[in-house]
Amino acid sequence: MMTPRAQRAFTAWPGQQRGAVTVIIVIALVAILMMAALVLDGGHMLLNKTRLQNAVDAAALSGAKTLSQVMGAGNAASATRDAALFTLNENAKAAGNQELLTAIGGNLGAFAVVELADNVYGPFSFPGPANASYVRVKVANYSLAGYFWSIAQSIGTGTVGAKSLTAIATAGPSPTSPCSLAPLLVCGDPAKYNPDTGMFWGYRFGDLEVLKSAAKNSDPIGPGNFQLLDFGAGGKEVGDLLAGGGSVCRNVGDSVDTKPGNTVGPSVQGLNTRFGDYTGPYRSSDYPPDLVTTYSNPLMTYNDAVAPARVEYGGKPVASSNGNLSAGGTQLFDYNDYAARAAACVAGGGTGCESNGVFERRILRIVVGDCSGKNAGATSIPVLGFGCFYVLQPAQSVGGDSQIFGQFVKQCDGDNVPGPTPQDDAGPQIIQLYKTFINGSGTPSIDS
Repeated sequence: MMTPRAQRAFTAWPGQQRGAVTVIIVIALVAILMMAALVLDGGHMLLNKTRLQNAVDAAALSGAKTLSQVMGAGNAASATRDAALFTLNENAKAAGNQELLTAIGGNLGAFAVVELADNVYGPFSFPGPANASYVRVKVANYSLAGYFWSIAQSIGTGTVGAKSLTAIATAGPSPTSPCSLAPLLVCGDPAKYNPDTGMFWGYRFGDLEVLKSAAKNSDPIGPGNFQLLDFGAGGKEVGDLLAGGGSVCRNVGDSVDTKPGNTVGPSVQGLNTRFGDYTGPYRSSDYPPDLVTTYSNPLMTYNDAVAPARVEYGGKPVASSNGNLSAGGTQLFDYNDYAARAAACVAGGGTGCESNGVFERRILRIVVGDCSGKNAGATSIPVLGFGCFYVLQPAQSVGGDSQIFGQFVKQCDGDNVPGPTPQDDAGPQIIQLYKTFINGSGTPSIDS
């Protein structure tokens, strides 16, 4: 039989229990501090991550938009970087972004990196390739104030990392169905579409085309031919649309109606506002000129008295080669010259820039249609796509005709909504954000 003493559970002497509550309190305090760090510092990081990402997104969009305008200029890469960093800094100045502005500390080049590429998948670098069209902006280390974070770090003995953020954004062009359409149609061949070879419905970059509005339209129409489109009633609306007023949207697969007859006066008056030439009802306050209004003088002419008909300058046939135009050894002011001059104007280093000019006013967004089997006159034509045409000189009235001389341009500024994929097409483009990919792959970055 056991004694009562042997049956009692063993407990520590009262003197040996001293400090147990203190240990529990310390552990509880540590847990509370860690939770405070998580709540306060975590919320602070989430808020600033959103603000930083918004600023970096805006910077990438600004850089890509600028790049599309200064492409070809000698300082295109630096102008793109300056635009992106300027936008980032302006966002940092916004209300609530004081911490971001402080982190930048006036040293934008050290805070953010701007890189360029010719493909949305990269590789990105600076200054990037000559044909770069995509811009990536990244911030690798945005340090934030610690609050309880520093306490958590000291308790965690180095297991808690620095309180900092990263952000990255990529922006570039995407095809769009435009709403700033000129009331013009060029006929294309659907069988002659191969972007890999630079062929778009039978047109190549720099091709010289005569967009002629004739008094009589009775011949069959086919690839290369021009037709006026019926986007509304009356000649004045045709003139307004050629001046750049109004909004007419079409999509690939839609149909457009051709407009028979001629609308010479309003067509010439409206188009020529793009050169700063104002007659009739048009005023510069409503229709500003292009940034660059230079053109070759004397003007080119269309000689249909010879077979085949041809464009002439000073009586010599005009030859086209990759965007360069010449006649009898004389170099003409062509799209390549215009693009370089306009890019320099946007970048701030150009000469002869119109003070109230607007970028790409001399670029017409034109429907490319499938005219197979169609006759001139009022007819409905399916839309194959959209072409950008650079207007070489002011339009002239020649007898019952008005003639527009243009060069086919692969891309130009667009409007409306962006498409879902990177650019792989000709026509109007719009700048949009893309998921950022690890260089040279389809693997998304975790920061995108």
